Amino acid sequence: MPSPVTIVGATGDLGFGLALRLARAGVAVTIGSRDAGRAAEAAERVAAAVPGAQVSGLANSEAAAANDLVVLSVPFATQAATLRSLREALKPGTVLLDVTVPLAAAVGGRPTRVLSVWQGSAAQQAQELVPDGVTVVSGLHTVAARHLADLDHELDEDTLLAGDDRAAKARVAALVGLIGGLRPIDAGRLEMARITEQLTALAIGINIRHKATAGLKVTGLPNGSAWQ
Repeated sequence: MPSPVTIVGATGDLGFGLALRLARAGVAVTIGSRDAGRAAEAAERVAAAVPGAQVSGLANSEAAAANDLVVLSVPFATQAATLRSLREALKPGTVLLDVTVPLAAAVGGRPTRVLSVWQGSAAQQAQELVPDGVTVVSGLHTVAARHLADLDHELDEDTLLAGDDRAAKARVAALVGLIGGLRPIDAGRLEMARITEQLTALAIGINIRHKATAGLKVTGLPNGSAWQ
């Protein structure tokens, strides 16, 4: 039985698409939002799209406290404030998958540029903001929200995961691996997030230029292995 997961920010495009895909894979999903009503509405939309889905919607703090595997899917502009509001809800032992990207669009700039973050990356900032005992893993930066939300679209791409705790990365990899066509790849320690987060801006630029919604694929891994 897959571990249940909370998605804080699943009323947004990427978080909602992720909720759809995981619910279809049989994962019990708790949707979090600053507004419990919006969370409940998003849960109803998931249930309508995925018959038999185990999904519920709660206010962020209640949602974050409900499971020890949490996805943070919020804009960079609200990442720090959201994590500060969840300090009492995130329990020791929680694994937090942070999908935040510090795009310049957060301050009115271009989506093909990335802001400098004092800690090095949004994920490293998240690790500083969460309580002791909570482990941050970074990932899902190059997966298009529109593809996740379109259950008829067959995914065929990779996602790079960065984190300092191998067991935490393995938990996230197992979760991501439940989504058909999405392969998790161990990209190293959390400090690598300063590189992987920038791939979002690169992908946006490529997609604008080619009028596409391309993803990322890594080739040449031994025996096709993505997880060590």
